[in-house]
Amino acid sequence: MNWQEAKQLLAEGRMVTMEKDPWNGEYFVFKQVPSIIGKEIVPRMQSLPQSVKDEFQRRFDDPSAQISEIYYCDQYALVGVSNRIDGWLPSQDDLEAEDWEEYRP
Repeated sequence: MNWQEAKQLLAEGRMVTMEKDPWNGEYFVFKQVPSIIGKEIVPRMQSLPQSVKDEFQRRFDDPSAQISEIYYCDQYALVGVSNRIDGWLPSQDDLEAEDWEEYRP
């Protein structure tokens, strides 16, 4: 399938892969689910550096800002064989590829 078809599967919450190197059907992409994280959760988040947590806290404490949460929006993520998750953007080659397929372990 082409990228547009793969993108539709991602929008449906499914995973996609390619058979070509270096993917070899072992790496896959998913689209992160948009999330709202309340200010009480932010200090316990392992995925944020302390400096970012501090900045969010500063914003939460500012009464004129009226902010009480953070938002994760639509992002693509690449998962490798070690379960490492990295942010991902398709390259020009990926956009032109015709060998996208649904990931099925």
